[in-house]
Amino acid sequence: MAENKNRMVQQPKGFIRFFSALNRGFYKLTGGRVASKFHGAPVVLLTTKGRKSGKERTWPLLTVKQGDAYVFAGSNGGHDDHPHWYHNLVADPNVTVRDRSKTINGRARITTGSEREQLYQKFVDVYDTYADYAKATEREIPVVVVEPV
Repeated sequence: MAENKNRMVQQPKGFIRFFSALNRGFYKLTGGRVASKFHGAPVVLLTTKGRKSGKERTWPLLTVKQGDAYVFAGSNGGHDDHPHWYHNLVADPNVTVRDRSKTINGRARITTGSEREQLYQKFVDVYDTYADYAKATEREIPVVVVEPV
């Protein structure tokens, strides 16, 4: 039964990669004037160091602001594996966040317990499909806070 539910929620990974590349391109080209909102929530560019390649990798991600910090949910569209950006920041928590025209150096930390639950609920409040993502996978979707350094 979970497998059928996954198919209803999940987008094909190729589609996700294509859309992310398109979003990232428009974001960079326009300094965030285009592609910086999704369902009313801000989208920023998160750059991590590839855990295998050592190269910088950038993803457009919906974020929830918590004071000066940026919060990300590693939903990966409800797929059963964590997104690559998550694995990269576990290996090296030093990241950059591009919020429209400003770039912030930050350090990522993974939330747990009630903090994680409360922050994940904020994503559900912004875009209720996050509730479906959580139901579509057996893994706990990680929530990461990036605080400026």
